[in-house]
Amino acid sequence: MTDQQKNSEEKPVLVTGASGFVGSHTARLLAHQGRKVRVLMRKSSKLDAMEGLPVEIHYGDVLDPQSLHAAMEGCSSVFYSVVDPRFWLSDPTPLYRNNVDGLVNAMEAALACGIGRFIFTSTMGTLGFNANGPVTEDIEFNWRDKASAYILARVQAEECFMDYCHHKGLPGVALCVANTYGPQDYQPTPHGDMLWQVGSGKAKRVMDTSAPMVDIRDVAEAAVSAEKNGRAGERYIIAHEYISNREFFTMAAEWGGHKPPRVIPHRVATIVASVAEVFIRLFGIKDSMLSKDAVFLSGAFKEMDNSKARRELHWQPRPVRETVNDALDWYAQHEREKVGRA
Repeated sequence: MTDQQKNSEEKPVLVTGASGFVGSHTARLLAHQGRKVRVLMRKSSKLDAMEGLPVEIHYGDVLDPQSLHAAMEGCSSVFYSVVDPRFWLSDPTPLYRNNVDGLVNAMEAALACGIGRFIFTSTMGTLGFNANGPVTEDIEFNWRDKASAYILARVQAEECFMDYCHHKGLPGVALCVANTYGPQDYQPTPHGDMLWQVGSGKAKRVMDTSAPMVDIRDVAEAAVSAEKNGRAGERYIIAHEYISNREFFTMAAEWGGHKPPRVIPHRVATIVASVAEVFIRLFGIKDSMLSKDAVFLSGAFKEMDNSKARRELHWQPRPVRETVNDALDWYAQHEREKVGRA
């Protein structure tokens, strides 16, 4: 290790979005490695994921530039994991404000504070479709006409990020992350909750679709590796297996000793969502998670090539069954703890 790297590691690092799934696991891994970790959180954020971690909490908001400057001052690196995932919002304004404007504020603060590395948690949703094989980082976004407001906001955020890297000197690395699963899912995430519903025997039906997935702990490993090994201005696909719901949720059912869930054809789910949207409009219901966009996105993403991350970040994701079993073990323990506190 060079003197410059040693000095850099002695400085604190900032993790934004630390109450979320990716941010909390990144902060946990950094703390376990002995790094000095700061986290930026809203005062309204839950602290469950931070419990027991030796982190310095800075209260603020990515929409408040002053709080960003205060949190970043003296830090060597920033791990930016803030995301507004509410794809179901009728009014997309908050999606752009939180996902785009907040990122711009953070990048401006990073440049002003002389941050040495800025690791941005992006999404596989910014990648282009490839009809001729696995998706790679080189395929530009090419399905704007089919994308929801949420996806378009994430695309705009990544475009701003790359512009700052290539034209303003931001030492940034983007991680295009697939659907995340694993332990310590306190929220829980919608797809993580579905895993638990199947594993616990409560959900008997799943949609017949497939998607790329990744263990949340492997996402944190990729982020920490990107700090040292990632190339500035580059993006890396952080996706492991492209797996069918049938296979994935059968693993969950096996964990719980249940029969595999029944698989509902994707076209049937599309019809149900279409009919639901009619009633939603008729009754003036806002912010419904049941939509054609949601059904489309559940099967939109195909096989992804993670060789760049394996090669340059020395990334080695764990087996899918390990992810499923560890996640379900944690959900079960978390449920027992909640009952014990009641």
